[in-house]
Amino acid sequence: MLTFQKTDKEDVVRFAPFFAEQMTHVSDFSLCFQFMWHKHFTPDYAIVEDCLVLKEVYAGKDWFHYPLSRTGDEAAERRAVALIEEYCRDREIRLHFTNVARKNVPWLVLRYGQDVSVTNIRRWRDYLYEAESFRTYAGGKYSGQRNHVNKFRKQYPDWRFDVCRPEDEGALIAFLREYDAVQRAKGSYLADEEMDEVYELVPKIGRFGLLCGLLRVGGKIVACSIGERCGDMVVVHVEKALRGYDGAYPMVAQQFALAFTGGDVKYLNRMDDAGDMGLRKSKLQYLPCEVVGKYNITPRRAIDGVAHLPVLETPRLKLSPVRDEDADVYARLASDTERNRWWGYDWHEDAPGDAPQAGWFLTFARSLFREKMELPLGIYADGALAGEVVLHRFGYHAEAEIGVRLLPEAEGNGYAAEAVSAVCEYAFSKLELERVEAKHFHENARSGRTLSLAGMRRTGEDETYVYYEKTPKM
Repeated sequence: MLTFQKTDKEDVVRFAPFFAEQMTHVSDFSLCFQFMWHKHFTPDYAIVEDCLVLKEVYAGKDWFHYPLSRTGDEAAERRAVALIEEYCRDREIRLHFTNVARKNVPWLVLRYGQDVSVTNIRRWRDYLYEAESFRTYAGGKYSGQRNHVNKFRKQYPDWRFDVCRPEDEGALIAFLREYDAVQRAKGSYLADEEMDEVYELVPKIGRFGLLCGLLRVGGKIVACSIGERCGDMVVVHVEKALRGYDGAYPMVAQQFALAFTGGDVKYLNRMDDAGDMGLRKSKLQYLPCEVVGKYNITPRRAIDGVAHLPVLETPRLKLSPVRDEDADVYARLASDTERNRWWGYDWHEDAPGDAPQAGWFLTFARSLFREKMELPLGIYADGALAGEVVLHRFGYHAEAEIGVRLLPEAEGNGYAAEAVSAVCEYAFSKLELERVEAKHFHENARSGRTLSLAGMRRTGEDETYVYYEKTPKM
């Protein structure tokens, strides 16, 4: 079971064991990213199957980051995906995945079938480079960077590169303020916001185990880089240089690579370009070995393609949308507290006050269909509303749950079983479901007989419910 907890900026250090060995090459799975951009995402988190699951809200939708195993266990990540699906289904939440690495896309698409939305937004793709290319700037393709470095070395013979120590914090902050004074004059909100976060990040360098290098000329810091080891790559989160020191950027980038890559560290991730075309050109000129996709995947459920409620007919019944003129009768059905204790839902949770107008119940039911949470049909016998049958809890593997309730005067005629049987047939033939589920409270044995008469098979029980299902072959 997934249980999410809220985070603040300081909580991200809890994610370190999952980020340290991650091999997705996605920069979002890093301490610095989660710390610096926390206020934009403020993710909740859960740890299940020894996997980290982050959940954020964007544009009113819940987005689940693809699970990240602490040990790289792909099977555990897939088990966590199943738990996310269950979490969404139980809470009637639409499932959206984000930060899905390319290697996991085919598996998810096959899992959900062809009706899947897949996007990979260009401005958020990371630029991944072979670390050795930065260490050497070898070959004609890096002649420009190599020339800038040689010019820097010649012009500033007293340069040196140091790994940042705790006692360097004051000098580093002073350098950043000098850099910032020029940058803020440009009036870029995003750049200003990034600098504010950099100031907060500097005191965390030691605690977060970050990699920080300082390029000095005559003892003065003229450039710096701050990065983080994540698996076989180092993510470069911060790279700044003072104007007037030609070649400082390619120089600090090379020295940083020489200091912190090699051996098992084969790649540098220099993050995305945020849609800045000048930055995109610059990053491409360094010849990335891969522009790392961060895929968003949204599987669609059977109900998502239903534009209008159907009309179904049986020998005795008509199942159709509840008519406006039946709003009062529907309100009596939906608000009967004693009888609806077996329905498993308390309308007071959503009603505007303790005594809503009768029309509210029908309006609310219709809104659930518009939001693709339920498919409700009125049960009509001899032209009169007798009850309701509902498909709900639509899942991501061609399954849904069915519920039925009748007015007191309509009971005892077999209407409930007849309605359930008809809707199951519709679910299999038109919605192409593979399984319809149902459940009832132990105390409500009458519902069990109804479900059995409708051809559903008992599959198990727990302390609260008895469970049933029906498939196309039954």
